[in-house]
Amino acid sequence: MEKRREVWQRGPIENVPALLQPVAHTLLEVGEEAHSIMERFPENLLWERPAGVASPAFHLQHIRGVIDRLFTYAKKELLSEEQMDEIIKEGIKGKTLLSIQQMLAQLDNRISTAVEELKNVKPDSLTESRGIGRKQIPTTLLGLYVHAAEHSMRHIGQLLVTVRVLKDIQG
Repeated sequence: MEKRREVWQRGPIENVPALLQPVAHTLLEVGEEAHSIMERFPENLLWERPAGVASPAFHLQHIRGVIDRLFTYAKKELLSEEQMDEIIKEGIKGKTLLSIQQMLAQLDNRISTAVEELKNVKPDSLTESRGIGRKQIPTTLLGLYVHAAEHSMRHIGQLLVTVRVLKDIQG
């Protein structure tokens, strides 16, 4: 069976501005990779932290949360109380009772929403200033979108390694 091409090799995402295609491609790849990594992963290992590293549950929650938070800042909004509460709960066993499939579904939904949001971005707005957090650390709209993509992909790499280690330990 031929291996499926990565998202960026499949062509443009319809209605996403050309300058934001890499962001959309990366976010969609993050979703596909998360599903692939978590395929047949034992639910009882979801919260395990081999050698003290972050658990698979943390990575799944954090990726969705990062996308959500950075896209909120892109809209010139501050985080809601619910978003702030989610930050605290990320990766803490017992703070959420979600299964792997529920976490993946939440991630899929946020990625889908993010790609839809990208479709409405005017390319001439990409260099507009944006602020991060209560301190309004300066960045640009493009900076937020690029960081959402690259930070998410970084956690996919960490998730991949953690899951492989846990599967190996379990035997």
